[in-house]
Amino acid sequence: MEAGLPRAPRIWAAVAVCLGLFVLGLDLTVLNVAVPDLQRDLAPSTAQVQWAVDSYALVLGSAVLAAGAVGDRWGRRRSFLSGLAVCAAASTAGALATGPWQVITARCVMGAGAALLMPSTLAVLHHLYPEPALRRRAISAWAAVAGLGGLTGPVTGGWLVEHFSWRAGFWINLPPAACALLLALAVVPESRDPQAPAFDTTGAALSAGSLFALVWAVTESPHRGWTGVPTLAAFTAATALLAAFVARQRRIAHPLLPPRLIRLPGVASGAAALALMSFAMFGGLFVLTLYLQGVLGHSPFEAGLRTLPLPAALAVGAVAAGPTARRFGHRTPVVGGLTVVCAGFLVLAGTGPDSAFSRCVTFELVTGLGAGLVAAAATDLVQGAVPGRSAGIGSAVNDATRQVGSALGVAVQGSILTSVFTARLTGSLTRASAPARLVEAARHGGFDVTAWQTALPEAARASVQDAARSAFTDAMTCTALTAAAVAALAAAALFPRLPAGCPATAAERSLTAASPQPVEETA
Repeated sequence: MEAGLPRAPRIWAAVAVCLGLFVLGLDLTVLNVAVPDLQRDLAPSTAQVQWAVDSYALVLGSAVLAAGAVGDRWGRRRSFLSGLAVCAAASTAGALATGPWQVITARCVMGAGAALLMPSTLAVLHHLYPEPALRRRAISAWAAVAGLGGLTGPVTGGWLVEHFSWRAGFWINLPPAACALLLALAVVPESRDPQAPAFDTTGAALSAGSLFALVWAVTESPHRGWTGVPTLAAFTAATALLAAFVARQRRIAHPLLPPRLIRLPGVASGAAALALMSFAMFGGLFVLTLYLQGVLGHSPFEAGLRTLPLPAALAVGAVAAGPTARRFGHRTPVVGGLTVVCAGFLVLAGTGPDSAFSRCVTFELVTGLGAGLVAAAATDLVQGAVPGRSAGIGSAVNDATRQVGSALGVAVQGSILTSVFTARLTGSLTRASAPARLVEAARHGGFDVTAWQTALPEAARASVQDAARSAFTDAMTCTALTAAAVAALAAAALFPRLPAGCPATAAERSLTAASPQPVEETA
């Protein structure tokens, strides 16, 4: 334990940063289920709705790498407080918005605040707990809170919309943000890299541009097509900017993201595990939510309640990851967790039109447990390998891979779901000699079967409903098998790259020796 940093203040400081992290996770998904109410109130276009939902993650994902480097230089506590204040102010502006573009602007500013906040949470924990055993416990709690925030967003949003309005999705941020801000001001110590070189502004612009183009491309591809001109242009821009960023980092004396950090044992493997786990889990949750609402006909709040087993199991897995890594090494929770995630998606792949809901619950419990193991252990692997003075940029690598993996998972699994569902449903109706207008309604009606089939003649509804249920579960099987294959291949690829047995004591000595130096704020 560091001198001048007693046990009780450390715990309260950890509570403060985890509370801020919960607000960030909530904002990622809380607006999703409020879209119909938002449309009735402000009448945004389809494109404006898409931007209102996606702009937060777009700005967060693109700015987080540069923001992590800012925290190392400017101070992690200062970054945390500033990010939290920006999120709270932008939430207030969003709640008071009178037009769609005001909502979009507020979400963009919230994303910028979240980019400052997110890497600083892990970096502060790294500073608070330099001891490897305690750090693992803190990171397990961090991973559990991160999952709970994002995965309970739909439930919270559904309840708020049902009882208030879409504006409550913004107001809900203020009480926890205020508590986290006041607590952090009182107990979170400042830390920064005392030897930080000048900030690489050009590198920051290149990294932000490449990540923005990549996240935009994978987010928009289901709507614009994977081979559409805007999508291909965005992927090309992302590749070119990333190549320029890598070339610059190798050439300059003081890079934003030193290549040696990526080459450290555990950083690349941990980041890959986080990205691929996020690909599977968030894509799967997206598909499951569509199944619960569009096919089974549950309201957003009811559907959200039925997804709660997943974050509950994720929290259990995250808590179990620390002791497992301490006893068996990081390979066991990371590779084992990915294997468990694979098993969960194989359960989902067996879902049929008449399957009991217990199959979905089994999928959520198994997948959540595996994802929690991977999230906590892989995060600890990355943070444990990065020197303490670079904790901010290490945290940013962790956060950026999560964001890109999540966006790619939703985009890829969403595209597969759309393609297979439409093909199977229209094929079934065509083989049944259904009228052409019925086939067209199915082709363009989307996943919300219970909504668009009400416009059909009474005699046709039952047959269309049966065909749609069968088509959707067939499509969900394809997405689940894709996610299972990704998890299985990730486990196989990472198995030889992760250390077996207990973590090396040399690595622990290195971590402790490199813990960040506290810097006191002066008046």
